[in-house]
Amino acid sequence: MKKIALSVAALALSAGAAVAADLPSRKGPPVLPPPPPAPPMWTGFYAGLNAGYGFGTNSNTQAYSLAGNENWGDPIIGVRRGNPDLEDDVDASYPVYGLNPVFAPSGVGSALTSAFSHTQSGFIGGGQIGYNYQWGSNFVLGIEADIQGTGIRGTGHGIGVGSATYSSSASGLVGSESSEGIDTWTGVVSASSLGVTRVNAGVDWMGTVRGRLGYLFTPAMLLYATGGLTYGGAYASATNYAVNNVSSSQSFSTTEKSGNVFPGGFVGTEALSQTFVGGGNKSSTLVGWNVGGGLEWMFMPNWSLKAEAIYWNMGNMNVATYSVAAPSVSASDGTVGSVPSISVGNTRVNYQGVIARAGVNYHFNWFAPAPVVASY
Repeated sequence: MKKIALSVAALALSAGAAVAADLPSRKGPPVLPPPPPAPPMWTGFYAGLNAGYGFGTNSNTQAYSLAGNENWGDPIIGVRRGNPDLEDDVDASYPVYGLNPVFAPSGVGSALTSAFSHTQSGFIGGGQIGYNYQWGSNFVLGIEADIQGTGIRGTGHGIGVGSATYSSSASGLVGSESSEGIDTWTGVVSASSLGVTRVNAGVDWMGTVRGRLGYLFTPAMLLYATGGLTYGGAYASATNYAVNNVSSSQSFSTTEKSGNVFPGGFVGTEALSQTFVGGGNKSSTLVGWNVGGGLEWMFMPNWSLKAEAIYWNMGNMNVATYSVAAPSVSASDGTVGSVPSISVGNTRVNYQGVIARAGVNYHFNWFAPAPVVASY
């Protein structure tokens, strides 16, 4: 009986173990490796287009000129003895008046010298290429080059006045030996001038090469500073116009050997006007600098929009100017007049402004690391 009970108990235990072996087992969740970090989507080459407007900043244009001296003429007195009309006085003499050409100043140089404000503005558009390197999760370093066609133009005007005075005199012996005297000729030439200088200048094309340093506020939003080299094709045309009004007064007197002075009277006053017309032009490639900043948004894979403002300055360009005036004579006997005159000068034009523009870029990401796909 005891043996039968032990056999039944052993059978029950073995049956329970078999049933437990057939039940489904429960295990804990598998331990997975951490997800790989997102690849730096800003690293790589990019290219795009941009358009905007160039605002001219206050630029001081300076023009100066040196007027060629006018040949007004210096008086001379020649003394001739032996007046054929006085047969009984072979020692008689009489003065012969004339002009000895000399150069006298005018006010044209001052009239064509001025300083005035001159700004250049216009639309601008072109393309850019660059390369970015994302450093960590927040910083982006890069370099960018662009080339632009521009409609940047500007015109300025300067007004100047000038004046000058020139005086001269000459003396000669007159009369017989018994009543010999001195005849004195005096003359004064006064000139007053009004001039206008007009400058038309601009930039036909422009390019920049700039470094960029940016900070990512979000993975897709970049705020950056930029600066570097600016170069471009600049031109300037200067036009000069001046009117020079001249008056001349002349008189003479005779001083006898005895000391008596006899005014010879007022010889006369003459006036004339000269017009100077001319200028100069020049084109050159200038090189300068720039600094600015902007914001760029990666709005979808490989595509970004940007907006930026850049101050640029390409320095100065000097334009040589030449203005000429035709000869003028007002008196019928030619006692007052001028030869052809020239005014030689220089006009300095400055080129600077602020570009505000928007653009779109396509990012190639040729060298960006491929995303890591986890396998289990």
